Amino acid sequence: MPVSEMKELLKHELGDLLYAEQRILQMLRGLQKEVNSPEMLARLKEHTGETEEQIERLKRAFATIGEKPKAEKCDGIIGLKEEHDSFKKDEKPSKALLEAFDLGSSLRVEHYEIAAYRSAMALATALGYRETVGILAESLNEEEAMAKFIEKNSVKQLKLLGQMAGLEEARSQARSANGRPAGKSSAGKSAGSSSGKGGGSGRSASTKSSGSSAKSSKSNGTGGKSKSGGGKSGSRSGGGSSART
Repeated sequence: MPVSEMKELLKHELGDLLYAEQRILQMLRGLQKEVNSPEMLARLKEHTGETEEQIERLKRAFATIGEKPKAEKCDGIIGLKEEHDSFKKDEKPSKALLEAFDLGSSLRVEHYEIAAYRSAMALATALGYRETVGILAESLNEEEAMAKFIEKNSVKQLKLLGQMAGLEEARSQARSANGRPAGKSSAGKSAGSSSGKGGGSGRSASTKSSGSSAKSSKSNGTGGKSKSGGGKSGSRSGGGSSART
C-alpha cells in the first residue's frame, strides 16, 4: 500500500523499528557466544533484556496511534547482519579478532537504532502523538547509553584483544614449528628402527656363520676318522697279501 499520509509514514517507521529490534534481539544472543570479556558480556546481556522491553514498547507505540503492531522489513539491519556474517565466514578471524570486529559492528547497529528512533520521534512530534514520543524516548535513551558504553570501553578492549590476537598467532606459529621437528624425530626413529633391524640381521648372519663353521669342523673330524680307518684297512690288506706270498 502506497504511503500517502504522514501517519502512514509513522506507522511504517514503527514497523521498521519493530522488525529491526526483533532481528537485533537474535543478533545480541548470538554475540554473547563470541564475547569473552566479562564486563562486555554482562553489558551485552543487560542490553538483550532492554531490547526485549523495547519490542514491547513498540507494540504499545502502535496502540497510541490507533494501529495494530506490524513489522516492516528493514533492509538496513539485514545489511548489518550480513556484514557480520560475511566477515566471519570469508575472513575466518581468530576469536580475539572476531570479538574486536564485533565492537565496531555493535556500535554501527546502535547508531542505526538511534537514527531510527529519532526519526520516528520527530514524526510523532509533528503529528502531535506525545504519548508515542514518550514511549520511544525510553528506548532511545537505552540505545544512546549502550552506544556510549561501547565507545568508552572500545580502546581498552581493543588493546587487550590485540594482545590476545598476538598470543594466538604466536601459538599457531609454535604449533607449526613443533610439527617439523616431530617429522625429523619420526624419521630418526624410523632410521633407528631400520638400523636395529640391520643389527639383527648381522647377528643372524654371524650365528649362521658360526653354525657353518661348527658343521665344517665336525665334517673334518669325520674325515679324519675315515682316513684313519683307511689306514687300518690298508694295513690289513698288506699283511694278508704278504702271508700268501
